[in-house]
Amino acid sequence: MQDPKLAILVVEDHPFQLIAMQMHLNRMGFFYLTPALDAEEARDACKRRGEPFDLLLCDINLPGTSGIELFSELASNGGIRQAILFSCKEEDELQSLEQDLKSRGLPLLACLSKPLDQQTLLQSLGKKSA
Repeated sequence: MQDPKLAILVVEDHPFQLIAMQMHLNRMGFFYLTPALDAEEARDACKRRGEPFDLLLCDINLPGTSGIELFSELASNGGIRQAILFSCKEEDELQSLEQDLKSRGLPLLACLSKPLDQQTLLQSLGKKSA
């Protein structure tokens, strides 16, 4: 179920896209957002927070460390509870990746296409476990 109090770590390496995504999430009613432009900023945000983010919303294609590697790292060290990854990859590639990551036991809600569609994002958030 949609929870406007979700603490969301948003990782997108393009500053304009990061701002646009934050505005999009604000319009959807999400305001507890922590932006990060790369994996290092995301790691630092997790350390500063001191408790897990409810959701990691992360681009798969990041410089240095991929979004997949960052997701796996943050999930294993308790920095996040669940994640939604996004990319410009083809839909069948994203579905295959989603199945692979879920089969590894990672707390993934979905792999979504960019630009993020509000309805699809809300449906994915509806999968969030309590």
